[in-house]
Amino acid sequence: MSQRASTQAPLYSAAERQRRDRSPWTLVQGVLAPLQFLAFAVSLCLVLRYLYEGEGLAAASASVLVKTALLYAIMITGSLWEHDVYGKYLFAKPFFWEDVVSMLVIALHSAYVAALLCGWLSARALMLLALAAYASYALNATQFLLKFRAARLASPARSSPPVSSVGVAGALE
Repeated sequence: MSQRASTQAPLYSAAERQRRDRSPWTLVQGVLAPLQFLAFAVSLCLVLRYLYEGEGLAAASASVLVKTALLYAIMITGSLWEHDVYGKYLFAKPFFWEDVVSMLVIALHSAYVAALLCGWLSARALMLLALAAYASYALNATQFLLKFRAARLASPARSSPPVSSVGVAGALE
């Protein structure tokens, strides 16, 4: 274990852990996170297929919209979860930087939806914007996974079953 992980404040105080375990949003986040990742993986394949072969634009576009809808759901429910656990809808100290990057993720996905609906970009430019949104999502997912791994390694007792999540404050240990 790195020295940083051993000197970091715990992800949850005892009271926050109890609030996390009582929050209905904990389970919701645990379900939405893998669904969003699955949508991301499928959509990434479809977007890349369109960019390389020039085929499947409708499927690629629809997949980005599905991924974006799941992102919105996880962002909203994650904010509700963060409020239940930490008393703040966003930017609670333990997840400040994850939430900052989540804002970039939602901005890029929202830009895709706006550009698609308003016809602002060509099909190729839309797919490149989707890739930028997906790169930010991958960064954000990595932030959360590393945080949960560090929290798990630093936790002396693992009293509750581990569940992982990715999204705005979809923080489960």
